[in-house]
Amino acid sequence: QVQLVESGGGLVQPGGSLRLSCVASGISFSIYDKAWYRQAPGKQRERVATITRDGITTYADSVKGRFTISRDNAKNTVYLQMNSLKPEDTAVYYCNVKWSSLDYWGQGIQVTVSS
Repeated sequence: QVQLVESGGGLVQPGGSLRLSCVASGISFSIYDKAWYRQAPGKQRERVATITRDGITTYADSVKGRFTISRDNAKNTVYLQMNSLKPEDTAVYYCNVKWSSLDYWGQGIQVTVSS
C-alpha cells in the first residue's frame, strides 16, 4: 500500500520559515519525480516546486528564491524549505510523486502565514 505522509506545517508569522517533509512508503521512491503543490481557499491547486529523479528542480515564479525542494532517497523523503513566507503562501500543501502512469498524493497539510 502506497502512503505519503506530510508533516511540518502550521502557523508562522510573515517573514518566517517552515520546512515541510513528506515520507513515502510502498514505492521505489528514487525512480519517481517529486513535487509539492498547494491549494488556497477558493483557488485551483497549483504546482509549487518539482524535483526530478535526476535532481533537476523547477519552481513557480511566486516562490522562486524563497522555497527550496530537496529529497533524500535513503529516507524516502522529499522536503520543501520555505523562507520569507508571505500571507499569500497560506494554503494546504500536498506532496506528489509521479512515475509513468503512477501518480500518488499525500493527504495535505495546512500552512498559515499570519501575524
